[in-house]
Amino acid sequence: MSRMLEEIRQQPETLARTLQSALRPIERLKRLLAARRPRLIVLAARGTSDNAALFGRYLLEIATGIPVSLAAPSIATVYDAKLDYRDALVVAISQSGESTDTNLVLERARAAGALTLGITNESGSTLARIAEHVLLVRARRERAVAATKTYTGQVLMMYLLAYALGGRIRIDDLERIPEAVDQTLALEPEIDALSSRYRFMRHAVVVGRGLNYSNAFEFALKMMETCYVVAERFSSADFLHGPIALVEPAFPVFAFAPTGKTWPSISETLTKLHGLHAEIVAITDTGNTEVAGCATKLIRVPRRLKEVLTPIPYIVPAQIFAACLAAQKGLDPDAPRTISKVTLTL
Repeated sequence: MSRMLEEIRQQPETLARTLQSALRPIERLKRLLAARRPRLIVLAARGTSDNAALFGRYLLEIATGIPVSLAAPSIATVYDAKLDYRDALVVAISQSGESTDTNLVLERARAAGALTLGITNESGSTLARIAEHVLLVRARRERAVAATKTYTGQVLMMYLLAYALGGRIRIDDLERIPEAVDQTLALEPEIDALSSRYRFMRHAVVVGRGLNYSNAFEFALKMMETCYVVAERFSSADFLHGPIALVEPAFPVFAFAPTGKTWPSISETLTKLHGLHAEIVAITDTGNTEVAGCATKLIRVPRRLKEVLTPIPYIVPAQIFAACLAAQKGLDPDAPRTISKVTLTL
């Protein structure tokens, strides 16, 4: 069994431990932010952490009404541009805390008047030293190159940050997520069997929208880095504006399909794909009774979930699929070619 799969299975305890340890720090941060409410939030990250930041952008704007921007690190590292960060909250997200460009963005932002927050899995990291405030993901050591438990831990931190900013997030709801993930892990045999069908897959598309748009990026990244599948990722709305032209019969499309505000858009996209005879694998839950009519295969999270709570339970089947597909292809998901656990870029 791969380390990646081991770490996927560790997520219920990681999430529960992270949430429990963050409750006191998040209440302190909530009091601070009430007195110093930012007019803008900037999220800085790379790789998988950038996908967690993309989720944060949607959640924070929806829940708090504060505009959120995703930092472009090269503005600082390549162009040496000076930005005015007064009244802004700048959040750097990094599994290792050693991403050179992310750390530089945070350092520059703090010097330019921002309130700074670091989210990392490493308490002794450079990021933890640079940031004024730190929230720790309690994932313990992640040995597989492909991040899994740190991604869901970072997404959990985005919920907690929304809560600290006065957003419509309930701690009681967050406490139910580890159990939902634990139940979802029971799908592993079913997903393993499904993955065998895609052993020779070379190209795929992943679609999502809204709060699950980031999961489309994360699922595609996992297939690219562990299975060497060219996986394009799109908003279901953007996909209809041109990229759908690449779809032909039996072309594999993976979709995140919760009920809620994004379902009409996702449904429209899946219906059109179904008409093109694409092979559609939809990740959904027991609450969506309509998706069966427009998907070839279903992966159902065994719990009915409010849309806002779907992103963490929904990414787990995708992680399992990537780990199992890598094994089907005879690849080692723990040590993908040419990449390492910590990547330093400027």
